[in-house]
Amino acid sequence: MTDKAALRAIKNGDDTALSLLIDKYAAYVGTIIFNIVGEYMPREDIEESTSDVFLALWLNADKPRSGMLKAWLGAVARNKAKNKLRELRGSLPLDEDIIAHESTNPEVTLSEQEERELVYEAVLGMKQPDRDIFLRHYYGIERISQIADSMGMSESAVKVRLHRGREKLKIALEKGGAGK
Repeated sequence: MTDKAALRAIKNGDDTALSLLIDKYAAYVGTIIFNIVGEYMPREDIEESTSDVFLALWLNADKPRSGMLKAWLGAVARNKAKNKLRELRGSLPLDEDIIAHESTNPEVTLSEQEERELVYEAVLGMKQPDRDIFLRHYYGIERISQIADSMGMSESAVKVRLHRGREKLKIALEKGGAGK
């Protein structure tokens, strides 16, 4: 069953389709969460956060764009993990820039949202394997060495592709008005 068909089935209440997607993406989601909170949370809490991501998929099966389920799951996993860090904030000795600060100014919030949308569109516009490398490193929080090993590339090749991706992203943001 394709991701698209599984999402359609989930929208119709088919929990078997959800089980298929859990089997397919649970390790990916768990890795993202572990990479963000692994040293601060017990394994059970990481598993609970992974379950929360798939609950979010069940409740929001209409949200992932066609062909972007993996990226959507990665983004939700990253956000769930960061939320867990915020919950633990008072008891963790973290640097302030590890935890994202929420803005209360509506203009800033809107501007940040528009910028995120521009970034998202620019990343979607990248060609493979650059898009996959970029998503895995910046959204999946995977180390360059892990990406290089799994994709059969050298670490320097991955670094070069990330650098070029950042340059393309910068140009896209400037064209989109975010750099003004």
